[in-house]
Amino acid sequence: MTGPRIVIVAFESAQVLDVTGPLEVFSTASRYWPAADYRTEVVSPRGGPVQTSSGLALVTASVEGVDGPLDTLVVAGGRDTEEACADAELLRHVRRLAPTARRVTSVCSGAFVLAAAGLLDGRRATTHWAECQQLQSAHPRVTVEPDAIYVRDGDTWTSAGVTAGIDLALALVADDHGRQAAAVVARQLVVYLRRSGGQAQYSALLAAQAVDSEPVRDLLAWLPDHLTDDLSVPALAARLHLSERHFSRLFRAQVHTTPADHVEAVRLETACRLLETTYATIEQIARRCGFGAPETMNRAFRRRMGTTPGEYRWHFGPPAGAGPRSEDRHCHPPPLQPVN
Repeated sequence: MTGPRIVIVAFESAQVLDVTGPLEVFSTASRYWPAADYRTEVVSPRGGPVQTSSGLALVTASVEGVDGPLDTLVVAGGRDTEEACADAELLRHVRRLAPTARRVTSVCSGAFVLAAAGLLDGRRATTHWAECQQLQSAHPRVTVEPDAIYVRDGDTWTSAGVTAGIDLALALVADDHGRQAAAVVARQLVVYLRRSGGQAQYSALLAAQAVDSEPVRDLLAWLPDHLTDDLSVPALAARLHLSERHFSRLFRAQVHTTPADHVEAVRLETACRLLETTYATIEQIARRCGFGAPETMNRAFRRRMGTTPGEYRWHFGPPAGAGPRSEDRHCHPPPLQPVN
């Protein structure tokens, strides 16, 4: 193989999916997309077997023997990231290899290693949602974006936790060979292709599943299937036979946001899924999600995601030409928003 050289850096107690997720994406791309011919290597500070956080051992080469040029440098995350950040030899090699790579990336808490090496100073980045505040506090020169699945800042890409490394790797394949190549890889791996970088790591629907007390739990389970109903505070409070004040206080205590904010978040997530996977028009999606008018949905997209439904669909929707054209498709794509 003589194609782009990708080096994945692991260390003791690395998260196995941080390594194998991207590895499988690049390997699958090389098998199923003719133009892709990735050459992958897994290395560690001292080489040899590296035991991951799940107990599975990975066979690695020593990073000491790696010289550039590289196409992509990937730094995995893991349970003992603090020890990795304190490993002077590991940081020295990451600093040595980064300038030789066309792009530098990290998965999950691997962002801490890049930050400790000084490679994220003055850049936007992300990591696992539970560690974003820690990354920001430890490295104030890094602008941490806590909601992003992955963030691209020039030639530096960082991703959120665990399976987000697959999203990142698919985005890298799409950047190299186009969206159709990434779609082929995703289909082979039976994974969801279009989780965009700007999608929230911690979704409103997942947050709702964590509520374990009635009656709010039942209301949250009912809500996604009734987005066109009256979901105002008075209507929701009446459904639970509570006063508006008591309902609002109870909802905030259990869901950690207001009813109106949660309803809009669920409607927005549903709209994103429809934009990504269907050819329904913007107007149809706005109605189905309870926004009513497209203008209302457009304002929600701009406020929460910094983009429009049309721009979102252009970059993350189904391929053009395979279904009815939406009135929001254009002859030329609008600029991609900077979060990803």
